[in-house]
Amino acid sequence: MDRADVSILNALQNDGSLSNVALAEVVNLSPSQCSRRRNALEQEGVIAGYHARINPRSVGFGLRAITRVNLSGHGKEASFLDFLNEREEVRAAHSASGDADYILEIYVRDLDAFASFIHDALLPHPQVGHVRSEIVLRTVKNSPGLPIR
Repeated sequence: MDRADVSILNALQNDGSLSNVALAEVVNLSPSQCSRRRNALEQEGVIAGYHARINPRSVGFGLRAITRVNLSGHGKEASFLDFLNEREEVRAAHSASGDADYILEIYVRDLDAFASFIHDALLPHPQVGHVRSEIVLRTVKNSPGLPIR
């Protein structure tokens, strides 16, 4: 990966909706060169996709929580992973080192919806042993993309 590829990646991280012509202008390449490089980055899996960043509150998701889950055992972990994939409240799930087996990022409409998810879905799951949650009061930094140099 050279400087031109890095420039393309940084420009797309800032604005994934750039047309090829606009992207070429930003990174100082010809549109054909830019298109070829962008396609190569997509084919290599460096660019995994494009999406819009939506303000959660503007579409009714007023509560974000970080939830740490310890499993009661690791023999049937696949059922827990299936559960996570089925639950739309769980927007990200990370297997982690440290004091939790999984760290979940949960978005719901309000505290009642969060309580319902925790008490009616997460805690009753047979693989769940312990749950600790923090409610996000305010996001002070949420940088998109990666610091590619």
